[in-house]
This record gives sequence, C-alpha cells and structure tokens, in this order.
Amino acid sequence: MVLVDHQVGLYSGVRDISVGDLKHNVVALAKAGQVLGLPLVVTTTAADSMWGPLIPELAAALPADLTVIDRSTVNAWDDERVVEAIRATGRKNLIIAGVSTEVCLALPAMAALAEGFKTYAAIDASGTFWQAKREAGLLRMTQAGVIPVDYSNVMVEILADNADPLAVDVYAALDMPFAVLVGQIADAYTKR
Repeated sequence: MVLVDHQVGLYSGVRDISVGDLKHNVVALAKAGQVLGLPLVVTTTAADSMWGPLIPELAAALPADLTVIDRSTVNAWDDERVVEAIRATGRKNLIIAGVSTEVCLALPAMAALAEGFKTYAAIDASGTFWQAKREAGLLRMTQAGVIPVDYSNVMVEILADNADPLAVDVYAALDMPFAVLVGQIADAYTKR
C-alpha cells in the first residue's frame, strides 16, 4: 500500500470529496491494510514548508516505526527512495492513494504500471481540487490500465473470506457506518 502526500496543506484545497470523508477513508484503508499485514510506503512532499505534515489522523494510525519519505519530486515514482521502499516489499500489486488524484495518485500509479506492477487506485482515499481534475486523473489512469477501487472493497477483496479470523478486525478497521448499523440490527433481532 502506497499513501502519497496526505498532507495538511493539500487537504485544505480538496473539493471533490469532503475532507471528513477523505480522512476517514484513508485512515480506514491504512488500518485495514495493517490488519491484513500489507506493507506500507508513505510519502510527503516538502513537509517542512510548502504542504505541511501528514494529516494527524493518518499519522496516528501508522506504525510508530514507519519512516515517512519526504521528497521534492512531483511524481513519487521519480524518487529512488520511494521506488526502493516499494521494491523492498517484494509485492507486485500496489494499492495507491494520494492527494491530489491527478498528480500524487495518477503519476506514480501509471509509472509503477509501466514497470510491471499491477496498480489499484483507491479513489475514495484520494482527493483533488475540483471535479474536472478528478475526472481527468481517473480517465488518464484507466486508459493507462490502472484499476480504480474504493477503500473498503479492495480490503474486503484481499480478506476474501468472512470466516477468516481477521474478518472482524478488518471490518472494524474499515469503519463502514452501514456495517455497524447492520450489526446493531442483527444484535437487536437476536435478542428478541
């Protein structure tokens, strides 16, 4: 899982998804990925100046020993440390989320795809500054072969079996409001 530039300064301009939903979705993606044992690569751009630190909610959800790679390149794939960290995972399938969608998500997703990785773009854990930018980024990625997904369906697909002992923890990490409601309804029904 690659989380690109979920930074305070960038979030201030996001307009294609509510900031609250975006925060919820990327944090849930990161938490569920950790439950499933997915390696994490997390980046920022100019964190000490232009775009600021990671959003605090995401920073709190990450492992304490995780090194966030701060870079200057527009495309995260153009930073050798990012590519080395991704290659070091030994994985060939990448789930990528980023702010902004058409740059921080699309550019590394397409570059990784060109180098033989299968890339999945977590669309609702990404955001940008207006709808036209979102649409252009999505079109460009899908035309290149990047697979769009949402934060919860990609984690549930990896889980694969609701009988898996990790299922309860994965769903808890995903924090899907409708799933909580369904559980409450089931509890009320069984208590009758």
